[in-house]
Amino acid sequence: MSNSMYNNSIPVMALHLDNLAGLLNSALDYAKHEGIDELVLTNSRLFPDMHPLSKQVQIACDTVKRGAARMAGLEPPVHEDTETTFAELQARIASTKAYLLTLPEDAINGSENIVFEIPAGPYKLTFKGAELLTLWIMPNMYFHISTTYNILRHNGVKIGKLNFLGLSAFVTSGP
Repeated sequence: MSNSMYNNSIPVMALHLDNLAGLLNSALDYAKHEGIDELVLTNSRLFPDMHPLSKQVQIACDTVKRGAARMAGLEPPVHEDTETTFAELQARIASTKAYLLTLPEDAINGSENIVFEIPAGPYKLTFKGAELLTLWIMPNMYFHISTTYNILRHNGVKIGKLNFLGLSAFVTSGP
């Protein structure tokens, strides 16, 4: 795989959306096994002033969807942020991944030096395309997926680093 804007973004984002979906599958299995209402987990937070798990998933999806669309020069689809169940969150992840895979490789590869202005709360951030990808989109994606992972671990879901990384398919030996 060549080192291009597309190859450094879309396949990586798609992989981590799959990993996020896997984390949610583990959470749903845990909730069923333990007799916990899934809304307890989807509404859980690490701290009162932080977003709940459902919002973490929504933001992870929005970050990659909006960022990749910007790099391709397109308007991303809009989601209403109404998901509360694991099934709804899984659908959000799946639709985000499907959208990413429709983006034209040549448009994203041509975005390295395009200047982008990104609204971030009360701020406006200005990045060139390569900076947008490496300093904004990817770190935000990892932050919100990590926070989802941490909320689930905090609530007792039996997941580990391999689940976060999505590397279980690469394990050839071990416990």
